[in-house]
Amino acid sequence: MKKTVHMLLIVLSVLVAMMAALVVVLMINSPGKPEPFINRDGEQISGSISEKTFIMAGGVRQGMFLRGRSINNPVLLYIHGGPAFPNYFLIDKYKPGLEDNFTVCYWEQRGGGLSYSGDVTPESMNFDQLASDAIEVTEYLRMRFGKDKIYMMAHSGGTPFAILAAARAPQLYHAYIGMAQITRQAESEKLAYCYMLEQYTITGNREAVTELKKYPVMDSDRFIVPFYKSLTRDKSMHELGIGTMRNMKSVFKDVFIPVWFCRAYTLREKINIWTSKFHFIKKTRLIEELFATDIPLKVPELEIPVYFFSGKYDLTVNRDLSEAYLRQLQAPVKGFYTFRKSAHSPVFEEPEKVNEILVKDVLNCTNTRAD
Repeated sequence: MKKTVHMLLIVLSVLVAMMAALVVVLMINSPGKPEPFINRDGEQISGSISEKTFIMAGGVRQGMFLRGRSINNPVLLYIHGGPAFPNYFLIDKYKPGLEDNFTVCYWEQRGGGLSYSGDVTPESMNFDQLASDAIEVTEYLRMRFGKDKIYMMAHSGGTPFAILAAARAPQLYHAYIGMAQITRQAESEKLAYCYMLEQYTITGNREAVTELKKYPVMDSDRFIVPFYKSLTRDKSMHELGIGTMRNMKSVFKDVFIPVWFCRAYTLREKINIWTSKFHFIKKTRLIEELFATDIPLKVPELEIPVYFFSGKYDLTVNRDLSEAYLRQLQAPVKGFYTFRKSAHSPVFEEPEKVNEILVKDVLNCTNTRAD
């Protein structure tokens, strides 16, 4: 008995020591400041900006990162997906270079990341309010940087309300860029489901087929939301290269871990990212609203240039549905761009091509490089 107790104490002591060491490592990697832009001499580049700031928008405190090599550049509001799951940690990891040609605002939407707060109610998490927040953030950026208009780029789960904001206040924007533009997400989920089921059947992966068949989305729409929220969907999409990135196979290694080692966040802010994703968002109706909303019907016309970026292998948000939407969308200038090495995130997978299109097409209000 004494030996058993002694061994348990040793194991407990080791576990406590390991946890303490982990906390220390995380604290060291959580100073909570984005990296500055520096020259070859290690000095901050004159006229550059790299800061984390907070403003009141929609009656709640909301956070953002402001970054750019020159504050004289055009301003770009980058709206992440989710819902309410910021991806600045991927910006920090892959450094796609948007800040070379723009002053970029990486706004973190209410209820997520820097903007997670007890003041945010589940009821306030809806597309109408998020669109209103986006417009308020836009007004802040216009005043802060002295611009009449700015550019807006939205990704995936951010696109339904971002395009709604662009439709409501076109006078504030030079152009709208939708990356993995959502249209009718219920239809997209069914197309992805059929593809995954087919692929696993062809390869003889019976376990994966069995897991997918627990969510018979083709038989009844009531299975779509449970499927969307399931680990099965996420795991399968990444295994088959149709998820976040074509070559991203492990959500744990490539998403969960990088959040904890992104130095732009404090430890508390990192905890808030996961608290929001696994606890708070479940209390909202955002996902249900996503599947109930027909974006092409809701926004049939925009008064500004529109550009859609889609990865060839993206089935998280179906590429073909996005292209079909752009064909029918009324706008003064339109451009659809397929990224042939990408899945859901061309900005991280093919950043050179993204920046080329932004500089040569978007900034010049043309579509010469479109499909």
